[in-house]
Amino acid sequence: MKKLYRSTTDRKIAGICGGLAEMYDVDPLAVRLVAIALLLVTGLFPLTVVYLLAWWLVPRRESSFPQPPPA
Repeated sequence: MKKLYRSTTDRKIAGICGGLAEMYDVDPLAVRLVAIALLLVTGLFPLTVVYLLAWWLVPRRESSFPQPPPA
C-alpha cells in the first residue's frame, strides 16, 4: 500500500497535488486541474481548509538524492 507524502520535486505551493499524483501514478497537472475545479465548484473556503490541513498533516517525502556534506 502506498503512503501519501508531500512531493519535494513536483511542487508548486506545498507539494500536496504532486504527492497525490505520485501516489496514484497520474499526471500532476490533472490533479491540479481537478483541485482548481473543486475549488471553483465548492467555493474557496472548504478546499482551502482541506489543503492547509493536508499541508500541516502530510509528511514531506525526504529526497532520495544524497545531500552534500556540510562545509
